[in-house]
Amino acid sequence: MLAIISAVLFFIAFLIDAADISTNDTFSSTNVMLIGLALLALHVAGIGAGWSTRGRRR
Repeated sequence: MLAIISAVLFFIAFLIDAADISTNDTFSSTNVMLIGLALLALHVAGIGAGWSTRGRRR
């Protein structure tokens, strides 16, 4: 789920940068991209993946 959200944020950052949309300093394309990278790092680290039901029960 976090990877999908980060992909959407990367796309929004690309649109802001490609269209030269003027935004305030908080919502710049670099900040949106960094939020996307943070979410992608959390996804790779396993955060937000949910509970894994695999494995043996004894």
